[in-house]
Amino acid sequence: MSVLPVTVLVVAKAPEPGFAKTRLAATVGDRVAADIAAAALLDTLDAVAAAPVAARVVALTGNLDNAAAATDIRQRLEAFTVIAQRGDGFADRLANAHADAADGYPVLQIGMDTPQVSAGLLTVCAQRLLETPAVLGLALDGGWWVLGVHTPAAAECLRGIPMSQSDTGELTLKALRHDGIEATTVAALADVDVIDDLAVVRDACAPDSRFARVTRAAGL
Repeated sequence: MSVLPVTVLVVAKAPEPGFAKTRLAATVGDRVAADIAAAALLDTLDAVAAAPVAARVVALTGNLDNAAAATDIRQRLEAFTVIAQRGDGFADRLANAHADAADGYPVLQIGMDTPQVSAGLLTVCAQRLLETPAVLGLALDGGWWVLGVHTPAAAECLRGIPMSQSDTGELTLKALRHDGIEATTVAALADVDVIDDLAVVRDACAPDSRFARVTRAAGL
């Protein structure tokens, strides 16, 4: 397949114990939660690296020196352009990341909470983005896991949207439409926030994925 003129942007947080997946950590402990977050991030980066896109960017926050699987993450990031997240709240950081990652291509942005994402699914999303004004993939908890837009200006609507709520996805879709941007929806995915999410996401991952191996090894 030819290279698609799209930038895939991964918005990520260094999986530091005590700071990574805090809702999950309340049940499984800080270290295990960080190990799971690291596995999810690495599986996500593998999928992005295998997708036939023109550019790959990671907007990163946190300290990799203290992160789980720090060496593996640093090695994987060598295949990416890494930029720092900036902004006070998560919504601002998302909008700013779109602006900072823009290099003339449409930007397809994902997080690190859906390790079941595949290069094939990202390819479908990128192709849809090239054919439509925007793409949005809803998360089963009411948020969203992927957003694709053609310009940083189209992502500005994120600044006014409350994040991590049960209606974040719906509000994002409405905000895009309010700005005259009709978004095509793509596959909905479960993301990883709490312990009840682990089995659902693991079942959607490849059996030999890092996420599957780490969660099985933890007995979860």
